[in-house]
Amino acid sequence: MGMRMLGIDIGGSGIKGAPVDVSTGEFARERYRVATPQPSKPDAVVKVLAEVVEHFGWEGPVGVTYPGVVIDGVTLSAANVSKHWIGLDAASLMADATGREITLLNDADAAGVAEMRLGAGRGRPGTVAVLTLGTGIGSALFTDGVLVPNTEFGHIQVNGKDAEIRASAKAREEHGLSWEKWAERLSEYLAHLEALISPSLIILGGGVSKKADRFVPLIEGVRAPIVPARLVNNAGIVGAAMAAAAAHPVEVAEPAPHEVREAGTTVGRQREDGTAEAAR
Repeated sequence: MGMRMLGIDIGGSGIKGAPVDVSTGEFARERYRVATPQPSKPDAVVKVLAEVVEHFGWEGPVGVTYPGVVIDGVTLSAANVSKHWIGLDAASLMADATGREITLLNDADAAGVAEMRLGAGRGRPGTVAVLTLGTGIGSALFTDGVLVPNTEFGHIQVNGKDAEIRASAKAREEHGLSWEKWAERLSEYLAHLEALISPSLIILGGGVSKKADRFVPLIEGVRAPIVPARLVNNAGIVGAAMAAAAAHPVEVAEPAPHEVREAGTTVGRQREDGTAEAAR
């Protein structure tokens, strides 16, 4: 049995978590999911976060994802959650609420880390883009396996609008788009993205990647190979757990890869702003 760590993925529609064997990406217990509070203000979301930790009776460090930019534990954007998150020291708030050490990172970065180590991007050199198609479009960018954190490629302007407004999985459902019509929008977006970063591989994740056979073959005008994520919608949880494990190397049998070590910011053990005591 490998090292286990609790990963929690905060999304625009759901907050889900599970203890993860970080060497394999397998869940040690059944995933637990709670609907994201609406409105998704910090106090309400953090209350659910504490509920997930309590559900598993978890005593150790916790990896948590956030659907936006995270720098040094501070959340700096909020496209699909309450604007009250902007500029918030969210990692400290989570540590205070749960009494646990929190490693916080962008949700797509977490999914990307998991896919690059255990999924479709494993061993792939060059520039790899991981895109999560869900409430919005999250993105993670890697160069020779090293993460470039906090890319927000879902907000690239295509035809004067954020790409995710037209091409996210939520947009497909809200506008009743056929797979063919949605693939046209994805093709337009991916071609635009390819012109900017010239990836050698594009990995499409999120829950809709379970139905990749319905839309990936329809995507046209993109040079880079396009493949579905192997970890599907569990990648965020797995990546969050991996980031937390990387922040606690004494507890891990083998050193974490570079892209995992660089992914998150931990509050509790590493911060110097007085929150360490509250995180215990």
